[in-house]
This record gives sequence, C-alpha cells and structure tokens, in this order.
Amino acid sequence: MTSNSYSQPWPAPVATGPLDAALELPGSKSLTNRELVLSALASEPTLLVAPLASRDSSLMIEALRDLGTEIEQLPDGNLRVTPAAFNRPAVIDCGLAGTVMRFVPPLSVLATGDITFDGDLAARRRPMNTTIDSLRALGVSVSDAGAGALPFTVHGTGSVAGGEVTIDASASSQFVSGLLLAAARFENGLTLRHDGQHLPSMPHIEMTLDCLEKRGVKVSSTNLDGAFGLPEWRVEPGNIGGGTIAIEPDLSNAGPFLAAAMVAGGSVFIQGWPDSTTQVGDEFDGILQQMGAVIKRENGGLTITGNGVIHGIDIDLSIGGELTPVIAALAALADSPTVIRGVAHLRGHETDRLAALAAEINRIGGVARETPDGLEIDPSDNLHGALWETYEDHRMATAGAIIGLRVPGILIEDIKTTSKTMPNFDKMWHFMLGEADWQIQLGEDA
Repeated sequence: MTSNSYSQPWPAPVATGPLDAALELPGSKSLTNRELVLSALASEPTLLVAPLASRDSSLMIEALRDLGTEIEQLPDGNLRVTPAAFNRPAVIDCGLAGTVMRFVPPLSVLATGDITFDGDLAARRRPMNTTIDSLRALGVSVSDAGAGALPFTVHGTGSVAGGEVTIDASASSQFVSGLLLAAARFENGLTLRHDGQHLPSMPHIEMTLDCLEKRGVKVSSTNLDGAFGLPEWRVEPGNIGGGTIAIEPDLSNAGPFLAAAMVAGGSVFIQGWPDSTTQVGDEFDGILQQMGAVIKRENGGLTITGNGVIHGIDIDLSIGGELTPVIAALAALADSPTVIRGVAHLRGHETDRLAALAAEINRIGGVARETPDGLEIDPSDNLHGALWETYEDHRMATAGAIIGLRVPGILIEDIKTTSKTMPNFDKMWHFMLGEADWQIQLGEDA
C-alpha cells in the first residue's frame, strides 16, 4: 500500500501587507468522489466537468478502475466515466482517503470475487467496524481478522438483497453516505437507521442525498432530529442516471484563503462560489463574519475583507468538523477566547485532529486545551516560530500556514500532504501573497 514521503520543512511565508487576490479553487473533493462512485454505478456513461485532481480523487479513480470502471481523463481535465463491470477480484488501495475506505466497500458487494481493502499505516488506525458490520448485516461475508479496521476483504457474490440496516455512525457521517450511494443497486434498496448519541456532519449526508436525487434516485429521510425515533433514510432500488455533472469549487479548501484575509488584512475573492450548495464549507460565510470579517457575495463569487483583528468565538461545529482546523488557527491569533464544541469525532480523522491542533498551538507558544468534544483556545502574546508538525493531515498543514502569515519562523513539516485535496496549495498561497515568480509557476502547473 502507498505511504507519504516527507519533504523538507516549508517556511510558511509571512504577510508583508494587506492582501488583494482573486483565486479560482479546484473542484470539491466531497462532490468529486461521490459523483465518481455514482458514475461507476450508473446505467449510462457520465461526463464529470471540473473534477478535483488530487491524491484522494486519484485513489478513488484507481479503486473504481480496479472494479472494472472505465475512466478517461480528457485534455480539458474532465472525466468520461463508463459504469463498472464488477466482474473481477481486486485489491483496493485506500491510501488515507476516508471516502475511498467508506464509500467503495458498499459498492464492492456487487462484484464477483474477493475485494481486499488496505491503505496507509495511518489509515489502519481509522475506525471501519461500522462499515464491516453493516455489510455483514446485509448478508455479505467480510474477513477482517476481528480487527474492525483495514485491511479487510469483501467476498462479493455479484448482488445483495438490501433491506433494513441499523448502524452507529457517531464516528463519521461517511458510514451513512457510503451505504446510501450504493443502495439503489441493492435488489430491495435500503432503509438505513442511525442508533447513536451523535451524528456528525449532517450536511455531508444531505450532499449525498442531493447527488442521488439529481441522478433520478428516489430517496427520503425521517426523524433526523431523533425526536420521534431513530434518524432514518430510505433509498429505493432503481437506475442511477448519467449525463453531464459539473463539480462545484471546494468550499472547505477555501477556508485557509478566507482566513488569510482576516490575518493579513485586505481582501480575497473566491471565484465561482455557488449561490446555493450542500457543501459544509459554505458555513464559513457566517462563522468568519462572527470572528470579524466582512463578506460579500458579488461578481459570481465571494469576497472576504479583514483588518487583521480576529475575535474569539463559542461555536458548535458538529455540522462540519472539517472546518475546525481553520477556526482553531484563527483562534490562536484572536483577541478573546474561543470554544469549539461538537467535534469529538475528529479524533478518528486522518489523525486525532483535536490532540494535534492542541499540541501544535501549544508548541508555538499558544494556549490550547482539549475538551471531551472539542477545544478551548485562549489568546497568547508569546507566539513564536517552530516546527509545525502535520501528522500526514492536509488540514493540519494549512492551519499552520494560516498562523505563519503573522508569526515568523513557522516551518510546516510536510506541506505536500496538502496534495490529498489541493496539490498546488503552496503555489496558490504564494500567488495569493502577490509573489510574481509563483504566479508564473501556478499558471504552468495548475
């Protein structure tokens, strides 16, 4: 299985004045990988317009190819996808991509033969028992040596009856989305219930349902607040449409660039910000305004303006834990305390993000404490340069870059880990800062 090789530490550039930048971001990882899965399951070919090209999307493409999907990359970067044959055994490399390790196993049950899943060493620490148990509840044989984690093997028979399954998705909404994406190809569809104390990142489930509906799949949901029973989703059996699907820009990846305007002052314009979206990154609009930003939606995009003053915030981020690293980085530079709640599930992401954020903020002279479900971060006048460890986590790398705009001497351990979702992050960061040489390189490589 693959593993990441560390590059030399990257000196995070310090902003020397207010920003004045316009950026076009690559496509959404969440949408790209959902649409790739649905394209493999569809009843006709699909053209994916402006998909993300990154390590996570490449891992998904190779996983689907291993299952018999034909995926052609066109000269303009678009992808033409011919549905999977599901007629062969395979060994799937999940890398460190949660969407691959949680979305592909439910569709692998449609294969004839053994499908083995493995990934990076860090991926073997991520919880997979919910996926494994749910497949067994559907009558699928899975071998995992009792570990409830990678590696494991799905013994596909070419079909699955479907029916009713109850899971505890408290660790990740991806467990729900993975089952829902494949469910229309189950003989009886799927009625899926969540029985657990917490359901994180509900917008990602809403994104999954929206993708299914737009391809003609009949879906419904009830009791999402849990007041009158368990949260429940129903996917009816039937064909999944193809056609042309355009991928929105990745709004979560916009976070570091939006934060930069608040740290350095000035304005950053994000081109193509959608008027309406299911992406959780859209929540940055309201959150960053509470922290001191001025935000306008104009000229087909979103403009954020800051003056260098950042206010602390008390916020529940259970709707989108992936926003936490950006908010935590801003909190380390804020003029008042910050409390982040509702994100205990981040301990099971690429790394334990709560422990990692607290450790790195404290390492550079900040004041951060873990709580049972989040972080508390206080202002500090003692911030200083140091090595910022990244833990093979792309969002840890970008969090360090945000702080480095104001704190000289921040060295990002492995900036190339951002290739998971944004391969040109370092070049875009320099471009945002107006460094001409980097502008030329971005144009060549983007």
